[in-house]
Amino acid sequence: MSILLLGKDGQVGWQLQRSLAPHGETIACGRFECDLTDFDHLRSVVRRTKPSVIVNAAAYTAVDRAEAEPELAMRINGEAPGVLAEEAIRLDALLIHYSTDYVFDGDKAEPYLESDMAMPQSVYGRSKLAGEEAIRAVAGKSVIFRTSWVFGARGENFVKTILRLAREKETLNVVADQIGSPTPAALIATVTGVALAMLRQGRAMKREEQRLYHLCCGRPVSWHEFATTIVTLARALPGFDLRLTPGAIRAIPSRDYPTAAARPLNSRLDCTRLEHDFGLRMPDWQPYLVRMLQLLSLKQNGY
Repeated sequence: MSILLLGKDGQVGWQLQRSLAPHGETIACGRFECDLTDFDHLRSVVRRTKPSVIVNAAAYTAVDRAEAEPELAMRINGEAPGVLAEEAIRLDALLIHYSTDYVFDGDKAEPYLESDMAMPQSVYGRSKLAGEEAIRAVAGKSVIFRTSWVFGARGENFVKTILRLAREKETLNVVADQIGSPTPAALIATVTGVALAMLRQGRAMKREEQRLYHLCCGRPVSWHEFATTIVTLARALPGFDLRLTPGAIRAIPSRDYPTAAARPLNSRLDCTRLEHDFGLRMPDWQPYLVRMLQLLSLKQNGY
């Protein structure tokens, strides 16, 4: 089996290079090898490599900047997945794609199911939903994973932002009324590998079968609680030199921290379907955070 991985240098793509390796030859492409805004080149890459699985971890992820660049966000997140789906069906290949909790408006009181109506409130959310719809419209074999609050040692994310601010500031305001599940890129990559293995071993998908799963960690928290945990754990490790203490992180409502793009207050995703279909149980995010901070601590100390 050959696998074409797009977005190799991102948080999830970096981890996927590890988790996909045991499944066969993996051709990993970054932005320079495969520009998702150039559809002719994108098609040529797929036709040249002739993969049996396409894994699209590439995306436009600048949530606030997308409000000023809607065409670019839509081209990368909304239209390129449809091009990949068209090329996948030509090869009878499986397309694996990643979406987001931002397809929901956040007004529901309970965790969101895959069957709940998507009502994105931002350009980013609308572009990611458009990508899902473009894949479904082609009607080839596909698996879409919606995830949330992704973090990891690679790339930029909330954890690294909090660590930077904690070195610079003695007080910090963090939103406390947005609730979701921090999800490590490593877990997303691991689950992708498990799902791919099980789909190859006795659960092969039909030519037009399409699956949608929610994939995130257990134990949802607010951004404020997540930030407090990050600082608490980091202060116990050498090398971070944080000025900020956990008690100096103030909880504020979203209205006191305006952003260009609206965020859902409820980003909780129900992963029951994923757990049932693949025999999994979504873990707590904190052990992954501890491991990430340990790795960053070693790097800070020159290891």
